[in-house]
Order: sequence, then structure tokens, then C-alpha cells
Amino acid sequence: MFVLASQSPRRREILGRFFENFKVVPSNADENVIAENPREKAIEVARRKAWEVYNKTGGTVVGADTIVVLENKVLGKPRDKEEAKEMLKLLSGKIHEVITGYCIIHKGEITGFEVTKVKFRELGEEEIDWYVRTGEPLDKAGAYAVQGKAAIFIEWIHGDFYNVMGLPVKVVLILRSLGFPLKQF
Repeated sequence: MFVLASQSPRRREILGRFFENFKVVPSNADENVIAENPREKAIEVARRKAWEVYNKTGGTVVGADTIVVLENKVLGKPRDKEEAKEMLKLLSGKIHEVITGYCIIHKGEITGFEVTKVKFRELGEEEIDWYVRTGEPLDKAGAYAVQGKAAIFIEWIHGDFYNVMGLPVKVVLILRSLGFPLKQF
């Protein structure tokens, strides 16, 4: 059994599609990281999450951090509805990157990242207001959930869809290679 160091329901859902036997322990790690670039930042936050939980539980631990980057600016989780609207206006009609850093502690440390490019279509003020009223964007990096109602904003995705949700398929493949069996049907 491995431990997911996250409170993200999306990460739990992704891993639950492939594995039966894992535990979820949310991390309380400090996510305020200063790094040279967004990829390093995502990996370092994932590393902090994984080690914070590992120090409590031991065993194999998976940590991850997903960030949205538009024109070299990191768009984190919006603080409120107004900031969510501003983020969505910024993303409107543009291509951005979704970067997930990961850290797997298993007889050492395995770290890496996945990058997926996402293009939003032009968004109108009314649909941004509608989406923000749903409450969905408030706890999401970049103020949107690709698997949710924001699916109507997406023009195209280049790369791993699950990465945009919060955990790349690469992590599933690494866990499988470490001996964790896929769910049987």
C-alpha cells in the first residue's frame, strides 16, 4: 500500500481508477517556495508534501503539486471570486501550461514533472460570471476544473489530460513499476 499526500479529490479519483490499495493523508507542508522556474517550484512543493507525510507514516508516499502558468506568470488558486474572474479573463483566448511536479518516496526519492498545454477559447463576461457563480473555480489552480463545467472553455489540450486534473499518468506508471498492482476487474 502507498500513501497519497494530498487532500485533492481529483488526485484521489485518478489513483482510484487504477489502484485499490492506497491511503490518503493530507499534507500540511509549507507551499511557499521560491524557485528559479515554475517546474522547479512544482517539484519542490511536491517534495515537501511527500516528505512531510512520510515523516508521519513511513512507507511509499506520493506528493504532487499542480500549477497553471500563463506567459511565465504562475496562476495559483484564487483567493476569492473577483480573483477567479481576473484569472479566467487572462486565460481567455490564450494557450497556457499546466505543470504538475511529483515526488514519490520509495527506497529513495523519484521526482519529475509533466507539462500539458491548454488553449482556452475566447470567453465572454457572462460565461465567466456564470462559471464563477458555480463555486467550482475557487479551489483550483488557474481558477478552473478541466473535468468540470470549465470543459466548455477548452479549445484544445496537448498532452496528458490527467495532468490538467492534477496527477499525470506517468505517476501511475511509476507506481506500477515499483510493484503496486493495478486494480483488478
